[in-house]
Amino acid sequence: MKTATLRLSLRSILFVALAATAGPAIAQFGGPPPPRGPAREIAPIDLTGQWVSIVTEDWRFRMVTPAAGDYPGLPLNAAGRSAADAWDPARDVAEDNACRAYGAGGIMRMPTRLRIEWDDDATLEIRTDAGRQIRRLQFSESPDREGEGDWQGVSTAEWQLHGRSGNGTLKVVTTGMRAGYFRKNGVPYGENAVLTEYIDLLTQHDGSEWLVVLSILDDPEFYTDPIVTSSNFRRDDNAEAWTPGECQVD
Repeated sequence: MKTATLRLSLRSILFVALAATAGPAIAQFGGPPPPRGPAREIAPIDLTGQWVSIVTEDWRFRMVTPAAGDYPGLPLNAAGRSAADAWDPARDVAEDNACRAYGAGGIMRMPTRLRIEWDDDATLEIRTDAGRQIRRLQFSESPDREGEGDWQGVSTAEWQLHGRSGNGTLKVVTTGMRAGYFRKNGVPYGENAVLTEYIDLLTQHDGSEWLVVLSILDDPEFYTDPIVTSSNFRRDDNAEAWTPGECQVD
């Protein structure tokens, strides 16, 4: 009964998240074909610039490091609970794994700033000041696998259009990640996890611009269901606020 209820809850969360970000939903279910041409030239939205994370939910899991074993609301299976309960921050430091919570599966949930810029016509880079990470989003059917086995893995990107509006969503699928933490207190994801993200750009009535990142982390090794989250970033033009720091184990 508990498992069935949990699955129903997760499906409901996914439905609400997709409804709140209509672009991804349209793109997934019969939208127009993706645009053709160099990714930078055909970009339907401009994601470049500096952005700051606005943490309005899961504050106690994201702004501070929870205690060991504090993982309510996550569909961990027995292996996942065992791995989370075995969290040892001193061991992570000793084994040079201080960045386990800063991999692609967890970095967008961090209280961090992002700097997004094009590296070339087919590669969009996301740099974080938290942990000094670099995510390379490749617009290619045959992406370079150089990042396989690293914290950020290999990310394949594509633009998805929203009907006739001319707006669009950035879809990113990341695989080949080094095993890391979804939360800083050792809640795990494995090397075979698949991270799917839908990134939308929204402009509010006051003129502020926001990135909404809908993430689906699918990892049957440690979870009975995918983890669905939505993270918000506001455009931030204060260059002096960019203060990169190394990965930290609390």
